[in-house]
Amino acid sequence: MSNEDGNSVSVIDTQRAQVIATIDVGKRPRGMKLDRAGARLFVAVSGLPKCPPSVPDEECAKRQRDLSADGIAIIDTKSHKVVRVLAAGSDPEQFALSADEKRLFVSNEDAGRTSVVDIASGKLIASIPVGTEPEGVAVAPNGRWVLVTNESNHAVSVIDANSLEVVKSVSVGQRPRDIAFAPDSSVAYVSGEFDATLYRIGLKGDEPAQLVLQLRKEARPMALVLDAPRQRLFMSTGRGGTVAVIDLKHAPQLVTEVPVGTRPWGMALSTDGKRLYTANGPSDDVSIVDTATLKTIRKIPVGRSPWGVVLAP
Repeated sequence: MSNEDGNSVSVIDTQRAQVIATIDVGKRPRGMKLDRAGARLFVAVSGLPKCPPSVPDEECAKRQRDLSADGIAIIDTKSHKVVRVLAAGSDPEQFALSADEKRLFVSNEDAGRTSVVDIASGKLIASIPVGTEPEGVAVAPNGRWVLVTNESNHAVSVIDANSLEVVKSVSVGQRPRDIAFAPDSSVAYVSGEFDATLYRIGLKGDEPAQLVLQLRKEARPMALVLDAPRQRLFMSTGRGGTVAVIDLKHAPQLVTEVPVGTRPWGMALSTDGKRLYTANGPSDDVSIVDTATLKTIRKIPVGRSPWGVVLAP
């Protein structure tokens, strides 16, 4: 669990439902990824001061930033120690591992670019211009495509993972935040924060994105987690305070919204699909949702402003 205002990562024992360790990781930890072996935890850290939408741009510009703090920290999950910090462009927030786990694709929100970093050497391979305020990043399961959501452009950039070039930009909902791929890489779902939407992008042709679900206006869709075996999609609603449960068996349909906590953002689903974990920033806790009953069964206090969550294999 990354704690954005606590500059730390909380380690939770899921059996006991309690924090067993806290790792100092750097400034403003947000996006996190774990490698398939569960040996390395990657965490995006940033020296850009926190500036919520309520703060005017002029005020944000006056706040002092620390460029030396920007990077992707690598934590050894056995020792709970930061072993390296990779340079990954300015203000990294979210990122994705390549299919072969040799590269990172990192969104640089303030620069409007996606950085490609070689993990072994730590070298910056490419800096790809995308849209304005890139946020979410996801690599297709087949490794061919990298999708990046651009908040201010209300669009998704589609990057060829081999040529490292943007092949097209697809218009979606307002302020797109996150992406979830179908297992066969043919389709991606995109959450739209400002208009409470879910869009579907087909990746086999040039057809436009399709609006497939409209939530209540109070919802602010954020993170997406796909439960492929059960053909369900979970979507955190930010200020809406819930997780939307969406049935994908036919046309996407809202099953229910599960109240979880204050402004849920990041989510993670257990390997068996029985538990969903949500990071609730302002309340400094994690909710555990029983995915059979679709009820919140427990909350775990963590660090300050939890943002992202991943589960070990």
